[in-house]
Parts: sequence; C-alpha cells; structure tokens
Amino acid sequence: MKSALYAGAAAIALTAGAAYADGHLAFPVGEGPFSWDSYTSYSDGAPDLSGQSVTISGPWLAPEDGFFDNMIAYFEAATGADVTYVGSDSFEQQIVIDAEAGAAPNIAVFPQPGLAADLAARGLLSPLPAGMSDWVADNYGAGSSWVDLGTYADANGADQLFGFFYNVNVKSLVWYNPENFEDAGYDIPTTMEELRALTDQIVAEGETPWCIGLGSGAATGWPATDWVEDIMLRTQPADVYDAWTSNEMAFNDPRVVAAIEEFGWFARDDAKVSGGAGAVASTDFRDSPKGLFSSPPQCYMHRQASFVPAFFPEDVEFGVDADFFYFPSYESKDLGNPVLGGGTLMAITNASDATAEFMNFLQLPIAHEIMMAQTGFLTPHKGVNLEAYLNDTLRKQGQILIDATTFRFDGSDLMPGGVGAGTFWTGMVDYTGGKDAQTVADEIQASWDALK
Repeated sequence: MKSALYAGAAAIALTAGAAYADGHLAFPVGEGPFSWDSYTSYSDGAPDLSGQSVTISGPWLAPEDGFFDNMIAYFEAATGADVTYVGSDSFEQQIVIDAEAGAAPNIAVFPQPGLAADLAARGLLSPLPAGMSDWVADNYGAGSSWVDLGTYADANGADQLFGFFYNVNVKSLVWYNPENFEDAGYDIPTTMEELRALTDQIVAEGETPWCIGLGSGAATGWPATDWVEDIMLRTQPADVYDAWTSNEMAFNDPRVVAAIEEFGWFARDDAKVSGGAGAVASTDFRDSPKGLFSSPPQCYMHRQASFVPAFFPEDVEFGVDADFFYFPSYESKDLGNPVLGGGTLMAITNASDATAEFMNFLQLPIAHEIMMAQTGFLTPHKGVNLEAYLNDTLRKQGQILIDATTFRFDGSDLMPGGVGAGTFWTGMVDYTGGKDAQTVADEIQASWDALK
C-alpha cells in the first residue's frame, strides 16, 4: 500500500526530461552542476565494452524509464556498451519466472528488499563486485545501514552484499507553514525535546499544534504505524527495531508499548490535534495537511512522508507556504539521526563483465546527479553535488539522507502482510479510539503468533 503511494506521488512530482544535447546526452559534458571531473576521469580509463550488452528490468515505467535511459547514456558513451532497460508493471512476478527459467536480465531493480533476499537464498542472484560493501559503507550517509539492508544469505547460508540501493525516499519529515511559524514566533525544533516543548507551547497559547489523519479506505491506520516506527528508531537502538520488525522481540514488549504511548502523547490529546483526538482515525490522510494552509491555521505541524505535497492545495508554493524539517531525534537518547523510509535496489541476476562494470559506474556521482536533475530521485551518496537536485524540496531531503546515522525501512512493510498491512493498521485505529496500548500490542502479537 505505502509503496504504491510513493510510486504515485513520484509520478505527480515528475517533470519533463531535459532536452538532449551532444547528440545523445541529456546534459552536455562540462555544463551544469554535475561532477564532470570524476566522470571524465572514469571515461578516460574505462574499459572498451563495444559489442557487449547489459539488460536491466524493473518496475519503472514512463516517464521514469526515459530518465533512467538518459543516465544510462553516459555509461554507454564512456564504455561503448549497449544497455537496455525494460520496465514492467508486473516486474515482481516476472523476475521470478525469468530467474527460475535461466532467462533473467543482467540486472533487476527491486522495489523492496524482501524479494531480492528470497532470490539470493535460492542462488538466483550474484554478489556485487568486490569492494562495493566497503564503498557503500564509506560513501553513503548511514552507510553501514545500506550495507546491512543489501546483505542477504546466499544459497549456502553465507551473507553477501547483493543489493545496491539506488533511488530512496524519506518518511521522517514534519511539514509546516513558514509564514505561520514566523507570525507566531516559533523556531524550528532540532531535538525531540524541543519538538515536545513546542507542542506544549502552542497548546498553552490556545492554538492547535498538529494535524493527524489516519483515514485511507481499506488501509486506514497506516499513517500511525509510521509514527510508531519513527518513534521506535528514536527511543531504541536500531538492532531493537530490527528485532521488533522480525518478531524476534515480541510486539507487546514494553519498549514497543512505550513507543505506541508516545505516539498517543501527540495524537490522543484533544488539545494537540485538529478536530480533537476523536477525529484522528476518521480524517483522511490526504485531507489532514490542509489545516496548515487555512486562515487562521487549524494546525502548525503535520508529520508525513515526502509524497505529501501531492495532496497540498494547488496554490501552495514550497518555501513560501510550505516547508519541512527533519522529525528530530532525542538529544538525551544519543541514538544519532535515524531516518525512516524506503528505496529501490539493484541486484545482479545474470552476471557478466559488462554488468559488473555498470554496477561500478553507479558509484560515480554523475550516475546519481543525472537522475537528481530530472525527477524525484533521492540518494544517500555523500559525493554528489546537491545543486544538481531538481528543486529545493528534494535538495533538503537529500541532505537529510546524507546526514543520517541510521536508515531503516518502513517496519510494517517488513512484517507479514496480516500484521503490517492488517492488525498493526487496525490496532492503531483502536488505540487512537481509546483502547489501551498494552491491549492493542497484545492483540497484534496474538495475530502474529496465529500466522506462524
């Protein structure tokens, strides 16, 4: 469900591709905010792959496939290789069929790590080129997290790096109206302690700090799971989060119950939520941020992922009427700057020399910057020029990824569907409706036990 939301929002955010120059390159070499020095250095020493081909399959359709082809052109120009990308709306089913039949493309683009991990365990993926694990750890923000997220057991049970993350998204954001903050004299909170203090201050001044909506048709409740996941990452070490999402630690563990109750500190207080706590579950998540832009404002803050501007009023201008800040971490917890989100990863499904070279090419800043300049593409690559981003919104989110000390995938997406897209959703609705957090957590754990 949430993956589909990201895909739809990305399509809304896309702009027309850059005009071709130099015959076949979208941006002329040497022009624009790109890392041309590293690209030309690569080109000068690149292997001659003329006559060799690389095939790539993934879920990106038009216009995203065109933007990706624009990036591929720089690899082709440097090496002489022929690279072909084919997108499919049934990619996740087709890649399994092709891999089992021995007819897989050279590279597959997975929208979630679960399927890639499954294919790796069946011996249907090849490890990434030697050295990429160290490179990711050193050159990505929260690099060790990305290594962990791309490392899976092979057919012999040995852990190897199979996934290279390329194009990610950010959920740990709080949206606000800069004009309202300025008029009220509010500062952007940089710690969770400051965010809670600001929440109390807004209430004390007779205003409402938050807009929160959980409504989403049959998926009602999922926005609350994001809150709980972000809070877990800010109150517990990452390994505890991992144990929770895999059920190595029970869902009704006191640490999880405490995170749910902390969400309740924001969402179950009539004074803190637009419309009162009783309206949280019934307010559609697409409508909930609109209170930021009413006059007078119905709320001052809205915690939601990077796709939410798709649901802002049409006349809202980023930087003037809307902006965001990082959902902050606790200064007192000393857990760094965790970021919740998701992303696509590339894995080798049919190894070749040209394929390995393409994966090495993806380490270059230009392989990310060409995408950054065209569409809603985000990268944790610390070597990119942030000025290459298409707009300020993406640039700020890219900086958050670079500054992250830990990155974790949406927890409910990692849980079994009956829990992550079932009882966790409904449990959060029950909790905002007044049910005790411990009771809710007990019921969710019971549903997980029933699936085993």
